[in-house]
Amino acid sequence: MHLGLDKKVVLVTGGTKGIGRSIVKTFLKEGATVHFCSRTSADVKAANERYAAEIPDAKAIGNIVDVTNGKRLRAWVEDCAKESSRIDVVVANVSSLSHENTTESWQTAFQTDMMGTYEMIEAALPYLEKTKGNIVTISSVSGRDVDFMAPSPYGALKASLIHYTSQLAHVLAPKNIRANTVSPGNIYIEDGVWGDVERGMPELFKSQMSKNPMGRMGKPEEVADVVVFVASERAGFVTGSNVVVDGAVCNGVQF
Repeated sequence: MHLGLDKKVVLVTGGTKGIGRSIVKTFLKEGATVHFCSRTSADVKAANERYAAEIPDAKAIGNIVDVTNGKRLRAWVEDCAKESSRIDVVVANVSSLSHENTTESWQTAFQTDMMGTYEMIEAALPYLEKTKGNIVTISSVSGRDVDFMAPSPYGALKASLIHYTSQLAHVLAPKNIRANTVSPGNIYIEDGVWGDVERGMPELFKSQMSKNPMGRMGKPEEVADVVVFVASERAGFVTGSNVVVDGAVCNGVQF
């Protein structure tokens, strides 16, 4: 399916690893210019080289950005707009993955997941108004279900992202800016969380794997495909939605 993303300009936070890496690659394959960021220069350098080698004709531009630094994050958005002359899509993907029930963990999660998303979107809105662009936030099934990590900031902040994104959808609809959330379930990535759990906590991994009705965890590409579709004009009347990509691991009914 041609999604009409050729020459679109996309910003993705956390585009060097895990789901973010797959999101960047999928947008690039659709012909979009993708600006992505990470906190470390080594990760940005490695990702730039990887994307250039895997998709030679693609335009991927990585920069070092700590999303907890609102001033730096807003400056990055402005720089991207100047370099590419527009912004069509923003994907707020970065998460602290904070799961400890401590004051420090809650503060880190709030600054990363919530304020990192807010600062990025606020900086991008003037440009999205011009392009009638759209916003995608990455939440989690932990934002819907109380899971084994409770109590912790991870699920609570992911739930907040869903609500905030729905607010944006309603307020921005008259300006033809769409806003949606994509909520992954258990996604297996070799160098990600579940890869680490499989190697370091095999019993927990086995327990969580058994809870997946499809008998497997998801692939990051399966999440990325949904993100890119939702960001395209083929989903032009979809806004305010929380699209769950979880292989039916959630027990609740979403209305």
